[in-house]
Amino acid sequence: MALKTTGLKKRSAINKDHYGYLFIAPFVIVFVAFVLYPLMNTFWLSLTDTQLMTGVAGNFIGLDNFSNLNNTDAFMRAVSNTWLLWVLGFSPQILFALVLAYLFTNPTLGLKGTGIFKALYYLPNLLMPATVAALFATFLTGFGPLNQLLISLNMISEPVSFLSNPTWARATVTFIGWWMWFGQTAIVLVAGMTAISPTLYESAMIDGATQARMFRSITIPLIKPILLFVMVTSLVGGLQNFDIPFLLTNGRGDPQGSIMTMNIFMNLRRSSAMGDLGGAATVSVVLFLMSGITSLVLFRLFKEKD
Repeated sequence: MALKTTGLKKRSAINKDHYGYLFIAPFVIVFVAFVLYPLMNTFWLSLTDTQLMTGVAGNFIGLDNFSNLNNTDAFMRAVSNTWLLWVLGFSPQILFALVLAYLFTNPTLGLKGTGIFKALYYLPNLLMPATVAALFATFLTGFGPLNQLLISLNMISEPVSFLSNPTWARATVTFIGWWMWFGQTAIVLVAGMTAISPTLYESAMIDGATQARMFRSITIPLIKPILLFVMVTSLVGGLQNFDIPFLLTNGRGDPQGSIMTMNIFMNLRRSSAMGDLGGAATVSVVLFLMSGITSLVLFRLFKEKD
């Protein structure tokens, strides 16, 4: 009888070991249904000539879609625009955020009311991109507030169509990206800087180190993981840039394709006459590979030396 009871206890313990699978099952199901399957399906579509309007599965054509993209001037322009807009937007964003984070966390400055400024700088990030695009589109029209102000100050003699000029269009998209995201970047960097032990700075001050030297030799090395996180997330978001340039230019990426990003190009392929799903999926795969490879390079560059 004792042997039977022991056997039941062991069997019960073994069964309980499987309860963990029940807890992770919801995540696995959602991941497979909404992440893994769409990803694999996109890779498959990129190897076919599937069209949205035909309603049937496309034929397998191998890497023909990738070859056609490589020979498309519009696609190459979209790739360069995507990278250019990200670099132009992220460079001032990270520099401005570093300065703000340093000012907010430097105890020697003793700034007051930093919480209010953090909230104000973060507010643009709470706005919907569609709202921001509509605001700037109205602000920059021929009869918008900016033209009225410039004419009233006699700085221009006639209204300027800012969004019809490639330089001004790129500057607008860059400014919007910087304005919406530098606050969040600054908050993340503040969190990283406040985690640094004050004793390190105190020891450096005793040794006669300047503020610039402490920032360069203590702060920057210790927030490298935070900088890596900011760069990777900004990179992924920047390469997926779509809503702002799309809404500013009615979905075409004009003028002269100056702000046509890869996502806009992908949308144009999908919304073509027959709905080129294969071509659109190919752009998505290229975007995925670019994001993955660049992220791996950044992880390698920021890797701590043994």
